[in-house]
Amino acid sequence: TYLFCGAAVAEYTIASTSQMLDPAARNWAWDIIREAGLPKRLLPKISPPCTVAGQLLPSICSELNCQPIPVILVGSHDTASAVAAVPATAPRGWAYLSSGTWSLLGMELDQPLVTAEAQKLNYTNEGGVGGKIRFLKNIMGLWLIQESRNTWRRQGQNYSFNELDALARQAPPFTAFIDPNHDSFLAPGDMPERIREFCRRTGQPEPQTPGAVIRCAMESLALRYRQTIEELEHLTGDKITVLHLVGGGSKNKDLNQFTAEAIQRPVIAGPVEATAIGNLLGQAIAVGEIRDLAEARQVVRHSADTDTYTPQHPGDWEEAYCRY
Repeated sequence: TYLFCGAAVAEYTIASTSQMLDPAARNWAWDIIREAGLPKRLLPKISPPCTVAGQLLPSICSELNCQPIPVILVGSHDTASAVAAVPATAPRGWAYLSSGTWSLLGMELDQPLVTAEAQKLNYTNEGGVGGKIRFLKNIMGLWLIQESRNTWRRQGQNYSFNELDALARQAPPFTAFIDPNHDSFLAPGDMPERIREFCRRTGQPEPQTPGAVIRCAMESLALRYRQTIEELEHLTGDKITVLHLVGGGSKNKDLNQFTAEAIQRPVIAGPVEATAIGNLLGQAIAVGEIRDLAEARQVVRHSADTDTYTPQHPGDWEEAYCRY
């Protein structure tokens, strides 16, 4: 039995040169810390994921009435474990999308990519399993749909997610688009009205029905994913041939197909519980049951269900992307 302890691992998140971590050395930026006058004793040793931190304190074991349990550091926070569970077959040539309330789309790199252009485009370098860097962008995700559903529920229309997907399939395609990352969509509230307001402000037809609102949100997300993949290829110089989509959002088959259409690449969806799987694999690596990240991904490929989506209407989506 092992205790999950994901929050104990420091992430190497570099958004500007003023932060306190050195992205290349994977250690504290001691020169900045000295300049800030901070005492060195306040900063603990940074421990990598997939290591055993120690045992539960005897006092806690006594309270829980259990034997000593190893405390294991895994990929943290949750996205690092989710990315570790991506069933990729090669070290390069793919991107990942951790899809949930937020979408986190990026690539695994061996070294941080810290450039002025990457900063301008709002990419981050975050620590991953196996010494990898998760070079990624945060994108608004299923929050647009979740909060729309909450709004309609407050108005007495209690749609299930499956019902909303069915309504979206019946709505006309490519009527209007939004920027999913616009500040107006961040806070809780009347999401359908905010989507209509964005469309009014940008001179587009307003989606009136629930199906039209959801279709607008899903098509806009898929097209934003396309834009982000093109940015990733430009910034890294690597070609992306497939997108691995993991997390709860991988259950949305319509959005998965929209994404494949928009990015004009295959989308491999699954596993759904990628975070929990990656957490378990990190523990297995730490105790020597699995050799490394490559073997962990082989385990995922042999044990998790995935679905593959391929583009079917590239011409229609190419025109939509130009408009977007």
